[in-house]
Formats: sequence, C-alpha cells, structure tokens
Amino acid sequence: MSSKIIPVVMCGGAGTRLWPVSRDTMPKQFIPLLRQESTFQRTIRLLSDASVFGHAIVVTNAEYRFTVLDQLQAIGIAAEIVLEPTRRDSAAAVATATELALARDDGAIVGVFAADQVVQDGALFVETCRQAGVVAAQGRIVTIGIPPTNPATGYGYIRPGMDLGDGARQVAAFVEKPDAVRAAQYLLDGYLWNSGNFIFDAATMRAELEAFEPGIVAPVAEAVAKAKRDLDFLLLDAESFATAKKISIDYAVMERTQKAAVVAGHFGWSDVGGWAAVWDLSDKKENGNAIDGRGYVLDGSNNLIRSEEALVAVIGLDDIAVISTRDAVLVTPKSKADKVKDMVALITAKGESEAGAHREVQRPWGRYLSIDLGIRHQVKRITVKPGGVLSLQKHFHRAEHWVVVRGTAEVTRNEETIVVHENESIYLPIGCVHRMANPGRIPLEIIEVQVGSYLGEDDIIRIEDIYRRS
Repeated sequence: MSSKIIPVVMCGGAGTRLWPVSRDTMPKQFIPLLRQESTFQRTIRLLSDASVFGHAIVVTNAEYRFTVLDQLQAIGIAAEIVLEPTRRDSAAAVATATELALARDDGAIVGVFAADQVVQDGALFVETCRQAGVVAAQGRIVTIGIPPTNPATGYGYIRPGMDLGDGARQVAAFVEKPDAVRAAQYLLDGYLWNSGNFIFDAATMRAELEAFEPGIVAPVAEAVAKAKRDLDFLLLDAESFATAKKISIDYAVMERTQKAAVVAGHFGWSDVGGWAAVWDLSDKKENGNAIDGRGYVLDGSNNLIRSEEALVAVIGLDDIAVISTRDAVLVTPKSKADKVKDMVALITAKGESEAGAHREVQRPWGRYLSIDLGIRHQVKRITVKPGGVLSLQKHFHRAEHWVVVRGTAEVTRNEETIVVHENESIYLPIGCVHRMANPGRIPLEIIEVQVGSYLGEDDIIRIEDIYRRS
C-alpha cells in the first residue's frame, strides 16, 4: 500500500436503542456513554494515526454539523465535514466518499467506519486497518469481521471462504441476523460478526457501484461537483443528491460483488447496540453493579444505573438497567433491552415529544435547557460558549428578562450595546431587536425568563445570523 487510507466516518444516524439518553436531537455517537469522550471522538482519535491514515472525512447532515465541529475542536483534530442535504442511506454516502477520495488521489484507498463503535485495543485496530489496506490495494473491498464472543442475534455474520493471503479470506457469504440456534452454529462454523467497517480501493468501489447501481454514481458525482462551501462545511448539491437511489451499501455492493474479502479483527469491538452492551463495557463496582451518577444498589447485582440528576435507589433486583434523564426514566431487565426500540416507537405513536427530543437543546453558539414551562411563562438556563453569538432576532409574542449568573454578556437591544456582568440583568420588551454574545474566555450562563401569550421556538424572527440559519 503506497498511499495512506483516507478514513471516512459516518455519523448521520439517529439511534433509538439507547433511549432515553440517545434521541434524534442528540444520538448516541455524540454522547459520552463511557468515560469522558463520545464514541465519535474516540473513533476519530483512532483514525488520526498519521502513519496509516490521511486527513479524515466526516459524513453527516445539517442537523448535526455544529455538534460534529464542536466535538472535533474539543479533541484538537481537524476533518473535512461533508453535509448530506437529505438522507439517502449508506450507498450514497459511500459513493460521496469515493468521489472525494478520487479527487484527492486516483489511487486512493478509503476506509469507511461507524461513529458509534468502541474498540478496546486501538493499536491492534490500526494495524488491522493497515493490513486491510494492503489487501484493498489489490483491487479488493475488504470488510473487517469480528470473531464472535457469544452467539449474538443482533449482528449480521460473514462466512469466510478461501485464503487470499496477507491475512485475508474471500467472503463466501454475508448472512442476516440469525436466531439463537443458528447463531450458536455460526460460532462453531467459524463465522465472523459483520462490524460494518470496510476498506477499499476507491476506483474498484466506483466501478462496482456503476455496475450494480448506476442510479447512485451519476447523481452523487454531480452533487459533489456542484458542492459549495458553507462556513466549515462542504454542502452537497441538494437537487442532484436527492435523485440518488436510496439503498444501503450492503445491498448495493457488498452482497453482490465478487471482490469482497474479510480480515479478522481481534481488537475487542462493540457497536454499543443497547444498554446490556453499555453494562458490559462499563467499570463495575461491588457485586458487578455499574453506576454512573447518583445511584445506589442494596441487595442487588449486575445492574446498570445511570442518572443525570435524580437519585436512583434499587433494592433487591439483579440484572436490570435503570436509565434516568431529566425528563424520562427507563427501567428494563438487561435481557429485554433490545425492546427499547419498540418502546420508542410506542411512545412516538402516542405523541410524546420525549421520544425524539431532549429538554436540553444544542445550538451552534452553545445550548439551552428549559427549566420551567407554564401557560404564559418559560424559564431557561442558557449557556453560550466563548465567542458564541446568538442571532439578531425579535419576537412578536413574548418579552424576555436575562439574568447573568456567570461570565459577561454583550447585549444588543435595538440601537444600544450593553455589557451585562454577573448578578446583573436586562429586560427585552416584545418586538425589540436583540442579540447576545459572549466576548469572554469562559462560558456565559444566564437565566432567561420569558413572558407572553405564545412561547414556541418558531416565534423567532432571525434578522442576521453568523451561523447562516436566517
């Protein structure tokens, strides 16, 4: 392999299996489920080894663009952030990465990686990718298969075929998620879990896409050619991209190509697919209990307790998960945690907003948390990161009162510019044009009290916005 692998991280998905922590507005790949960094950040760190990998590409959507940027900046790693204007499944995303890689190097080797995985042995992961890159340079599409540790029914499997040399084997078949009996047999027969990570020669992938799904390649190539820069992002052309066929890369290419190979990954892998997996990966306390936050267990073992705020007390129960957020609580046996997705579908059908949205909302300038909501009032806690600037805006139905509790706010109110310090406040009457900025070096925290006949977020008339949301 003469060139470095161009790593591509897919992080546009919105997983529900880790609800209520993971929701559409902030999915699991951006949440620090284990220790301080998110799985997205941990994956990016692994792919920053300059001896094997080149400059990374992150494929996401407009909703998560500032979260991606913030998390990259927090760990000091740069990447090309590509925004899909609409979700067209993974084949279009892979085709996009292929086009971008070929624009860099007509002999490019590309690696596609999930943002929501956990790897135990980072050095061995990097070495496995290097090994797969050598095989990919021979015109192969190489998937990384994981030797199973149990007869899991939640993963697809790979049946390895003939030996190809360089530690790779031909893929004899991709197999859908099995039942328990088949999964046990697959372990005996030497099948591998399909990790969803794969490394390929870009020219080979493009040729296979053209052969199997020509309705993807041309629209994506046009979307890349017409892409525009928007702040720190590359925005694909929406009209072109929308015409690409919506299909997964597994169905489009991987299950049809004769060029698929598999390399076994012995580096310890999990897709963190549910709360049972989180317990497996967590540090355990007495009696096998894993506790994050204010949690206590009496006469119980092998439990997972996670609480954002409330004190959680468990008595006389084993093998359960209790997940408490600010606005929702999940209680389930770990063995039934795969039903969480069904529960989310149920509460979504009932119209419960907590199914997909958090009370704390992320914004490019920071975040806000709704503390109290009444018929004619709402109280929010707003945090503005250093250098953050809210849009210049006005409201037709509400007035606002801002109290600074930490930091310094620079407030525009009509024609005035006012500096508001800690323990000071400012009143913004209905209809006034206003904006807030944090000129300081520490996060700015304010308490906002809204009063009016209508308090919805759609009563924001943006006049000017440095994040181009107006």
